[in-house]
Amino acid sequence: MEASLTALAPRLQLSRPGQLVPVLPALESLLPERGLRPGAVVSVTGGGTALLLALAAAASTGGTWCAAVGVEGLGLLAAAELGVDLSRLVVVEDAGDQWARVAMALADGVGVLLLRPSGRVSDRVAEQVVTVTRNRGCALVVSGEWPGARVRLRVASRSWEGVGQGHGRLRARRLVVETGGRGAAARERQHELWLPDGQGAVRTAGPNTHRREADATHDPLAVV
Repeated sequence: MEASLTALAPRLQLSRPGQLVPVLPALESLLPERGLRPGAVVSVTGGGTALLLALAAAASTGGTWCAAVGVEGLGLLAAAELGVDLSRLVVVEDAGDQWARVAMALADGVGVLLLRPSGRVSDRVAEQVVTVTRNRGCALVVSGEWPGARVRLRVASRSWEGVGQGHGRLRARRLVVETGGRGAAARERQHELWLPDGQGAVRTAGPNTHRREADATHDPLAVV
């Protein structure tokens, strides 16, 4: 597998985004530099697969190749709806215990690497992967904990809207994301996002006054 990926890398016609990889405007406030810096790991915890994918959307539509390694059950339709250009996405769904080798091989040909490691990540392996991605100019976004991650994003809560009184369709998902990390990202903050909103867009969310008003008018649920 590693040999095949190494051979594939030169054929990806890589377009490097420069020193900073752009993200969707609604996600800029989550990152201290308002973009992804190659070699500076961003970890996403709390089950934020949608957030993981959204962080690659702007880069892919801008012509940068992206890869997802180890993200089993990745919904390509969901990725497309979040803005990811599937024609610029390489997917290795199950890399097993070779995930680090696969990731380092792909880093030679993509600008954004979405990675879900298999098992615990040792400091030694983490350092090897980060060194390769930094040298290749590849931004690394990890699903799960990562030793020494510069930016940590944790999905603290999520809720869907669109279903009421036992019927309707799920139309919008609201996330509360807590940010932290090292250096410029050390100050912990909380952000609210629509991921997506009722029109399928990713955008920031203001105070949820509408829901509070709606909850205040609803009759209490009865257990029968």
